[in-house]
Amino acid sequence: MYLGLDLGTSELKALLLNESHRVVATAGVPLTVQTSQPLWSEQDPNAWWQATLQVMAQLKAQHPEALAQVKGIGLSGQMHGAVLLNAAGDVLRPAMLWNDGRSHAQCAQLTQSLPDVANITGNLAMPGFTAPKLLWVAQHEPDIFAQCTTVLLPKDWLRYKLTGLFVSDMSDAAGTLWLDVGKRDWSDQVLAICHLSRAHMPQLVEGSAASGVLLQALADSWDMATAPVVAGGAGDNAASAVGMGLVQPSQGFVSLGTSGVVFVSAASYVPNPTQALHAFCHAIPNTWHQMSVMLSAASALTWAKDVLNLPDEAALLALAATLSEQQRETAPLFLPYLSGERSPHNNAHASGVWFGMTRAHTNAHLAYAVAEGVGFGLADGLRTLQQPTPTELSVVGGGTRSAWWLQLLANIMQTTLTLHSGAQTGAALGAARLGWLAHIGDTPANIAMVCTTPPVAQTFSPNRAAHDHLQTRFARFQTLYAALKPLMVGGEAAHGQG
Repeated sequence: MYLGLDLGTSELKALLLNESHRVVATAGVPLTVQTSQPLWSEQDPNAWWQATLQVMAQLKAQHPEALAQVKGIGLSGQMHGAVLLNAAGDVLRPAMLWNDGRSHAQCAQLTQSLPDVANITGNLAMPGFTAPKLLWVAQHEPDIFAQCTTVLLPKDWLRYKLTGLFVSDMSDAAGTLWLDVGKRDWSDQVLAICHLSRAHMPQLVEGSAASGVLLQALADSWDMATAPVVAGGAGDNAASAVGMGLVQPSQGFVSLGTSGVVFVSAASYVPNPTQALHAFCHAIPNTWHQMSVMLSAASALTWAKDVLNLPDEAALLALAATLSEQQRETAPLFLPYLSGERSPHNNAHASGVWFGMTRAHTNAHLAYAVAEGVGFGLADGLRTLQQPTPTELSVVGGGTRSAWWLQLLANIMQTTLTLHSGAQTGAALGAARLGWLAHIGDTPANIAMVCTTPPVAQTFSPNRAAHDHLQTRFARFQTLYAALKPLMVGGEAAHGQG
C-alpha cells in the first residue's frame, strides 16, 4: 500500500493506492487563504500540519488495515511558496503562496542584478516564484530575514514535520528560481543575488527517490507496521503527470484547477522564458517538462458564479450552454486575469474585463464569455510551447466535471482532450506512485510499471467548423488585452513582458 499526500491551496488530500493500481481510499481537509492586503496571499504552515493530522486520523478510523500496510509515502503540493525557518526549526512568518503578487519590484531588481537569470533557471523572474519573495522579506522584514536559516517549499515543510529532514525534489525546486534547471542543481549565482547560500537550501533528490523515513513516533501513532520510506515527491503539476502516466516526451495534460496549466513532458531541457513559459524538471530522472500557467481558470468560474448569484460552477456552465451558436458569436469577451497573469504575459497587474456588453446581453452571455475566456487563455499558453503542438492532451482537475466545457476547450485549442478515470485525484495519485517507486526503486522498468495511464473515460475531439468560428473571437481577445494593457494598474513600466 502507498500513501499520497497532496498539499493544495484549498485542500490537503490523502490517497491510499495498492499494488493493483486501485485507489483504496481518499480523504481531504479544506484550507483557507489569507489575503490581508492587495496582491498578498498567505497561509499558516501549522494549518497544513493540522490538516495532515486530520486526514491521517480519517484514514486510520476508516481504513486501519490499509494504512498499516503502507510501505511508501509520496508528497505533492502547491509550488513556489516560501516557508522561512529559524535555527530551531520554527516558522518565522506566514507562508507566502504561489499567487502572492507583492514582489514584482523585486523581480525587476533580481533581473537587473543578474541579467542571465532566465538562461540559468529557464524562467523569467515572476512574483509567483520563491526567490523574489525572499528579496521582498529581506527588504521589508529585515529582522525576520536575519533569523532565517532555512527556506522550504510547502510540501517540503510537511516532509520536515514527517521525517525531520530538509529535502526537496527537482520538480518543485525548479519553481524557486534558485535551481539551474538544466544541471538539476542549485545555482550559487542566483542564491547569492538573494543574499542566500546552499546552507539555506534543502538537499535535492529526484522525485521518485527516497528522501528519508517517516518518524517512528508518527508511524506508531498511525499504527503502521513499519516506518515507510518518504519519496522526494513533486510539485503539484509534475505529480499530476505521474498520476496520469504522462512521463514520456510529448505527453501532457491541461489542468483545470484554481489555476490553468498546459503541461508537456520533454526528454531534454527546452526553455522559452521570453513568453513566460516555464521549463522545469519532471519528477522522473533525466526528464523535464514545459508548462504554461494562467492564474485564474476554474477559479474564474467560481468568481463569476458568485457575481451572477448562481449556486455553483455547474450552474454557471449549464447557463452558458443554453446559448445558441449565433448568440455565442455576439457575447461579450472576457479577459480572465482576475489575479494577474503569467503565461504568456508575465503581468501581475493584468486585470479581468467583460468587454462589449449591451442591454441585449443576459447572465447566460456573461457566463459563456467567462467559460470561453478561460479557454482563450489556455490557447494563449499552448502557443508558447517550444515543440510541436500536441494533438492530444489529457485533462485533469475540478473543471473536468463539465463535458460541455471540455468540448468548448477542445474546439478552442484544436486539440483532442482525453478524460481519464480518476482525473480529479491526479496529484495525490502521482504522489502515491512516487512513494511506490521510492520503495521498490526508480529503474526504467519500474517507472513503466508504476506510471501507467488510467482508463479513458471520455474523449473530446475538436470540431473544425466550431474552431474556425472561435478563431475570430480569439483574435479579438488577443487584441483586447494588447489595447487595454497600458490602462491596467502598473502598465508597461512595471512588467515589460507580454
